[in-house]
Amino acid sequence: MAHLSIADALGMQAQLASESALLDITCLLCHVLACEPVYLRTWPEKHLDSAQQQAFLRLFKRRQLGEPIAHICGTRAFWTLNLKVTPDTLIPRPDTEILVETILALSLPEAANILDLGTGTGAIALALASERAAWQVQASDFLAEVVALAKENAQAHQLNNVHIFQSNWFEAVGQQRFDLIVSNPPYIDPDDRHLNAGDVRFEPRSALTAEDKGLADLALIIAQAPDYLVSGGWLVLEHGFDQAVAVQNLFREQGYKAIQTKQDYGQQDRMTMARCYH
Repeated sequence: MAHLSIADALGMQAQLASESALLDITCLLCHVLACEPVYLRTWPEKHLDSAQQQAFLRLFKRRQLGEPIAHICGTRAFWTLNLKVTPDTLIPRPDTEILVETILALSLPEAANILDLGTGTGAIALALASERAAWQVQASDFLAEVVALAKENAQAHQLNNVHIFQSNWFEAVGQQRFDLIVSNPPYIDPDDRHLNAGDVRFEPRSALTAEDKGLADLALIIAQAPDYLVSGGWLVLEHGFDQAVAVQNLFREQGYKAIQTKQDYGQQDRMTMARCYH
């Protein structure tokens, strides 16, 4: 078999039933060739050697079968960080960066105490810690293997202002108070038909779905967070595109103030935040 050129391999995007086919191929090639995307644009005529071509075609087949690129390559870019990803946790999404942007724009204390609940890969906590060296960021997750993954990502980026620990939501948090609590909890209805399509087929259901039409974990966090927030502290939550009104009502029922919803990059309602006063 004649060896594929980089241009030939990039042209195989037409064989992928993916909305991001070119990006997918680019990621696979960069992974196999251990290069940056600019290399592919600079040297499209270069040919893959036998080992590279075999590796690329093997990964390409996995993507054709629907396996997420993040699982195939083992990493996903989020904010300015490249994070290790495993099938034990959610793949970080670009729209979650809206939470990071919003939090960084708030008037918080210079040495703010932050808590990220259900941290997964550590994406939100590590992005915040990377931008605010004086902040003390804590992050928790329910599963030991996920906690280990988030710690590995923190160490890889030498972020020493992050403490990651195992906890079922607030159970292991203790008597601490925080200036801000953030979470991207499970919020998909277990009966949602989208669970059988795309990348989510390969992600853990426990990190995706919640009872009560996806609102159970959001409601629990909203109800319990006041016990862990300073007066005037913020609670920032990601939620489904059609859950904004329900989440706003949950905040209102618990007496929060300054309730506001923000949209993601696709102009869908994606996060709601509010302040807690004691």
